[in-house]
Amino acid sequence: MTNRAKVAVGGVAVGLLLWWLTSFWIALLVIVGVPVAAYLALDPSQRRRLRRVSHKELGR
Repeated sequence: MTNRAKVAVGGVAVGLLLWWLTSFWIALLVIVGVPVAAYLALDPSQRRRLRRVSHKELGR
């Protein structure tokens, strides 16, 4: 299993656990909010590089 697949499975598991423990909207906010916050925490130069690099090259 690739690292991306492991992250995806983990994200789904966390989302289902949060949905079960809390409301749907809180789980959705966490699932969407964490990646958005991580993206906004990057420098502008890192954001440009991230947009420029293809998805296959991100794991290198």
